[in-house]
Parts: sequence; C-alpha cells; structure tokens
Amino acid sequence: MQKHADRSQARRRQQPNHQCILGSVVILLAAIAALVLFITNPPPIERARMLTYSPSQIHESRLKHANTGRVYPVRAAFVILVRNSELHDLRATVRQLEDQFNKRHHYPYVFLNNEPFTEEFKQAMEWATTGDCHFGLVPYEHWSMPPWVDRGRARRAMSMMADKVPYGGSESYRKMCRFESGFFFRHPLLDDFDYYWRVEPGVEFTCAIPYDPFKYMADHNKLYAFTISLIEFPITVRTLWQTTTAFRATYPGYIAPNNTLDWVTAPGGSYNLCHFWSYFEIASLHFFRSPAYTAYFDYLDRAGGFFLERWGDAPVHSLAVSMLLNKEQVHYFDNIGYLHRPFQNCPTDPDYNDMHCFCNPNRSAIFNPDSCTNAWLAL
Repeated sequence: MQKHADRSQARRRQQPNHQCILGSVVILLAAIAALVLFITNPPPIERARMLTYSPSQIHESRLKHANTGRVYPVRAAFVILVRNSELHDLRATVRQLEDQFNKRHHYPYVFLNNEPFTEEFKQAMEWATTGDCHFGLVPYEHWSMPPWVDRGRARRAMSMMADKVPYGGSESYRKMCRFESGFFFRHPLLDDFDYYWRVEPGVEFTCAIPYDPFKYMADHNKLYAFTISLIEFPITVRTLWQTTTAFRATYPGYIAPNNTLDWVTAPGGSYNLCHFWSYFEIASLHFFRSPAYTAYFDYLDRAGGFFLERWGDAPVHSLAVSMLLNKEQVHYFDNIGYLHRPFQNCPTDPDYNDMHCFCNPNRSAIFNPDSCTNAWLAL
C-alpha cells in the first residue's frame, strides 16, 4: 500500500500543473499586450514629458519696446518650424527677410519646435528681428504617430521607400508633414493672428518687397498664396487622390462652386500630381481652422496615409485649396523673389527685376518642365 501511494505521488509530481501553465500564458499574453500598447500608444510618462519643462520652455514671448502700441494693418505673423541645430541657416534667412521687407513693417515671428528652444537660439532670433518673437513647443499629440496607425505597416512602408524618394525612410519627416497639414494653426501662439507667412531655414528672399503681402491678401480677400508649384513623387501619394475623392463624395457641401479641381485632375480623372510648394505660402488661418479644412484633414488622418505612405503637407494643402476655395481666393505672388534650392521664383518683368531683385529670371521655376504654374495661370 505504501509503495502504491508513493507511485501515485510521484505521478502527480510528474504531471504538469495546468493552473501554473495557464497563469504563465496569461502573463505572457499580458506582456505582449503591454508591449504592443507601448509601441502604438506611448506611456503616460512620455505623454507628460512637457510637465518636466519650465513654462518658458513651453512658450515664451519676447516683446520689443519699440513695438509697444504699434497697430498692424493685418493680424499676421511669420511662422517658422525649426530645430535648434538650424539656427545659423535661419539667422541668415531672417536677416534677409528683414532687409527685404520686415524692417519697414515689424510683423511678429512665431518659432515652433518639437524640442525646447535653447537660450542661444532665442537670443539670436531676438537680435536678428524687428518684430516681437514668440517661441513655442509643439505638443506631443501634434508630433507623433496616432494610435490607429499600424506601426508595423508604417515601418515596412518607410523601409520600402527609404532609397526611392527624399525622406522616404524618415518617421520624423512624416510627423512634420502631419503637423504642417493639420496642427500648426491650432498652436495657441497663433490664436491672435488671422494670416501667416511660412518661412523655412536657409531660404533666400531675392527681391525687395515694396508692398505688404499680408495687406494685399486681406484687402483682396485672398485666402491662399504661393510662389512655386511642382509635380509630386507618385510613390508618396498612391492613395491620396482616392481618399480625397471619397471625402468629396461624403461632404459635397464643402466643395467650392468655382473650385480649381481641374488644375489637379489628369485627363483620365486621376491626380496629375500638381501641388503648390508649401515651403512658401501666405494664407488665412481662418481657412485652415474652418470646418471644411479640419474635416478634410481629419478624414485623411484617419486613413493613415501620412505614415503608411508619405503624404506631404504640400499636396494636402494644394488639394484642399483646389477643392474648398474659389479660384479668385487664391493668388500667385509672381513678384516675390524666393529661393529654396534647387527651385526659385524670380520676377520675369525686366523693369521690376532690375529695380528690386538680384535673381536670374531665366532660372525661375515657372520655366521648369515640372512646374504647374502656367497651367494654373491658364485656368
């Protein structure tokens, strides 16, 4: 009897403990779920990183005594998304912009960054400008991959595109495009402005600007303006047109009666890849804040193409303008000299060029075979 009992106990010791196995499986599944959640939706400590910053790192305004009480004809500002490492490129750009235009007008600047600005950067911009300077940190939610995007698919898309187009493998570039498409105008530092002028580090302004483009926009009810238009890389926007077409079918009431969709439509009805080069744009912030534009951006954002492909803010802005605005609300600034290598806009009127510019009109992008500006002018 004792031997039988010993054998029974030995068998029980050899048999697997099903409760232990089940518990291990549950723990393993929980760990996998936690890992997936961490990847697709960063933890609270990452979301709350801004709480570790001082108020002046989140936003700070440095006002100039000379601008106290100044009345501006338009509530407008230059808006610049920039990294600290781009300080010297931006300083050269801002000094030229001041010389060519703003030293006579003193419009303010809004500098945005996904990391806190250094004191060196702030002082350099304060000294280089005549307008008040506002420095802001981009919120995490505006500079991230949203949780509904499949990160695995996005990574594979970036890997596939890495050696095919500029920034094809960059997640940061995609975050920038999403921010410039749907969030820059929501930053609280822009709340007091009606118009904005986008400026990029390293660009050049190659002509004196003897008038006020902001006032021209406001006086003539212009809501969007450009200097250069080009053809987009097809691989980056494979489904943007069909997603936009679906939006149009869902929200027909938002489509402007005198729209310019013909400018972006190929003979067969597909997207011809034309877009305004949004590195330079002067536009109404009310347009970007409108229910029509925000509905369009939200529709695109849910589709995930900013990360699953590489939808740029230039085609997004351009399709929105072509669809949601009337032609007379859009303006081509042919007389603003602007160089963003390798492309430039240089006034072709010989008298104007001789009097105000130092660029070669024969090299203007309007003569480039990939330019869509002549097609725009022909509408």
